Amino acid sequence: MSDILKLERPIVFFDIESTGLSPQHDRIVEIAFIKLFPDYTEHRCSYRLNPTIPISPEAISVHGITNKDVENEPTFSDLAQELLSIIEDADLAGFNALKFDIPMLTEEFMRCGIDFDLSKKHLVDVQLIFHKMEERTLSAAYRFYCDKALENAHSAEADTQATYEVFLNQVKRYDELKTNVEAISIFTGLSKRADLEGRIVFDAEGCEIFNFGKHKGKRVEDVFSTEPSYYNWMMNGDFASYTKKVISDIKMRMLKNKFR
Repeated sequence: MSDILKLERPIVFFDIESTGLSPQHDRIVEIAFIKLFPDYTEHRCSYRLNPTIPISPEAISVHGITNKDVENEPTFSDLAQELLSIIEDADLAGFNALKFDIPMLTEEFMRCGIDFDLSKKHLVDVQLIFHKMEERTLSAAYRFYCDKALENAHSAEADTQATYEVFLNQVKRYDELKTNVEAISIFTGLSKRADLEGRIVFDAEGCEIFNFGKHKGKRVEDVFSTEPSYYNWMMNGDFASYTKKVISDIKMRMLKNKFR
């Protein structure tokens, strides 16, 4: 593996099972990690968590984890620092991670008062690589790349293991990926996003621009300068915590530059 993928720092593959599908309103009930170090040694761990809110019947039908299964488990807040210690020095990878797992994890950390900053991490969504190359689901990706059936799908541990194996086989298969994690993140398009949902992206000059609504294509700083109420509208709106963090950081940067 070391001859086709250069790791400059650890990369953590992870998967989440939750009470539902909303990063803002739902909670994590299970999370698993595989941490791959630059010397290609691995550390694996998984946790079940008491979400402190009911697990929806729809979620239970997918992952099979019931409220009774987790009633005596620690909460995310109880383990937040331990979980942070696993990933704080690492890049992150998962399957459909950008739309679900990373936003869900980010919300949990920020709910605990932890400023979980993704700006210095490279993010790799194995699903995006798969969709660019083959367009299938995780089970199909596992069958295609690993030539095996995915057993126990929708358990965090099994899905994390499958994602990890799919990624390793993708790197072996595609010349475009025989490089480092930063280049793979760029390949999947994630490096163009300033926030996780793609509501704010970077233009060709590296400045943040809106990617939605009436100001789509405009620089965030320009909009906040000419229409300050738009910042307040976003901060009070139903936007993800990390999106609010990004615009807050931009606002603070503007204030610092103003008084220099």
